[in-house]
Amino acid sequence: MLYLIGIGLNDEKDLSIKALEVLRKCDRIYVEFYTSSLNTSVQKIEELIGRKVELLSREEFESNFFVKEAKTKDVALLIPGDPLSATTHISIIIDCIDNGIAYEIIHSSSIFSAIAETGLSNYKFGRVTSLPWPRENFKPTSYLDVIQENKKLNLHTLLLLDTQPPMSVNDALRILLEQGFNEDDELVAVTNLGGRNQKILFLSIKELLKHDFQNPQSLIIPAKLDFVEEEAITKITEVNLKK
Repeated sequence: MLYLIGIGLNDEKDLSIKALEVLRKCDRIYVEFYTSSLNTSVQKIEELIGRKVELLSREEFESNFFVKEAKTKDVALLIPGDPLSATTHISIIIDCIDNGIAYEIIHSSSIFSAIAETGLSNYKFGRVTSLPWPRENFKPTSYLDVIQENKKLNLHTLLLLDTQPPMSVNDALRILLEQGFNEDDELVAVTNLGGRNQKILFLSIKELLKHDFQNPQSLIIPAKLDFVEEEAITKITEVNLKK
């Protein structure tokens, strides 16, 4: 049996009781952190469940070797957020089906639902996109196309930031300025959603750059706000500025 288990949004304490029960009976436990970053570590997870946990590199994870192990053992793969939030994880399910291996998904909290804490309606978010680090001979701009498409439909854009290495909101804002954004453009910055140090700010890029954000974090490029969204995000920002 292969278990795909969501860790949640913030740290190891987001693991559900069901997840803990399964983890304590598994033969092998793996975790991947390359699809997202959390405020936890292998050591903290091990201390919580009382079992050894092996951290997978991106190459090890993408090899799906643990699927073959699940033919004869109970194997768990811990995944940041919800197991199916990242499209990369559906390949694991397909691999299980092709090889006749039983699997179970234990869901957890995800940024795709928690983002509503900003006061913006989940129903008004369009296609999600990611902002990768620009590198030599590699400066993708496809995310700009997604943002523009969403704006035409009056939809908000959730912009996920690169995790290899972790990109900060401040890094992302500077990249957006280089790509034609104006320092007066108002964006929503979110960090540590679901955690005690959660911060949500709806400010101009110029003002956001004055703040120090901590991982994990994301940006939202908002469409036109309705009156409920505008009131909510304004008041939420006021509260967060006082923290």
